[in-house]
Amino acid sequence: MKIILETKETEIVEKKSRFIANIAAVSSEEEAIEFIEKIKKKYYDARHNCYAYIIGDKGDKKKCSDDGEPQRSAGMPMMEVLENQGYFDIAAVVTRYFGGTLLGVGGLIRAYQGALIEGLNASVSGEIHEGFRAKYRFGYDFYGKIKYIAESENIVIEDTLFDETVTISLIFNDSESERLQKKLVEETNANIERLLLEKIKYITVDNKWYKEYR
Repeated sequence: MKIILETKETEIVEKKSRFIANIAAVSSEEEAIEFIEKIKKKYYDARHNCYAYIIGDKGDKKKCSDDGEPQRSAGMPMMEVLENQGYFDIAAVVTRYFGGTLLGVGGLIRAYQGALIEGLNASVSGEIHEGFRAKYRFGYDFYGKIKYIAESENIVIEDTLFDETVTISLIFNDSESERLQKKLVEETNANIERLLLEKIKYITVDNKWYKEYR
């Protein structure tokens, strides 16, 4: 599953028609509609402002519009791009300024999808993962070994507190959590105390930890 973190307006030109893509992260249908209306006001003189939005990680609420273009030539193709790439909590508007040449339904589908893909590629997207946060306490003698295990196994070191002992907060991915936690116990000869274990969702960007997803 993907969400939008940062966006940038983009534009493509097809046979002198301008297709301008605007994308936003939204958490409700009301926010999606507000964003769409904002873009429509910004480009009030455009021939078409076609849109698609998906709310909820299961796509509980979604809608699209051709805004006067031939049926299923704009909104639905845009929706297909969002669904095929796994996005949710997202709203997208592609504005068209007519250039004087008819593109036909096939040409419109390619143009609206191409404009949206250009916008998505220019944006920063995050992948949503399920995993665990675990906090451990142990003696200083084991800090180097645990740090090495974390780095070599792509475990995220979220926080480290150095006091009379070391307390460390680690993020494990869902599929590897059990194996990696068992490895920590084995490599420290059980000289490690787990203080917390909780299920979380988190975001990665380019396969790197970004932040917890709430």
